[in-house]
Amino acid sequence: MEIKARMPGKVEAINVNVGDKVEKGQKVIVCEAMKMKNPIPSPCDGTVTAIKVVAGARINAGDVLLIIE
Repeated sequence: MEIKARMPGKVEAINVNVGDKVEKGQKVIVCEAMKMKNPIPSPCDGTVTAIKVVAGARINAGDVLLIIE
């Protein structure tokens, strides 16, 4: 499952690594948008198979941030 950015902003922190097991609702990425830090939770249980961004990167709405399978 692809986790996509909801709005444009900047990646503040990535809280997981490839291979990590995550649970539904676990905070996986923190993005900054409009001077607010927005935690992005995992929508499902699974394993992180790819991280498509780095901390500090500018993102647009709809950009793929990471993939969980």
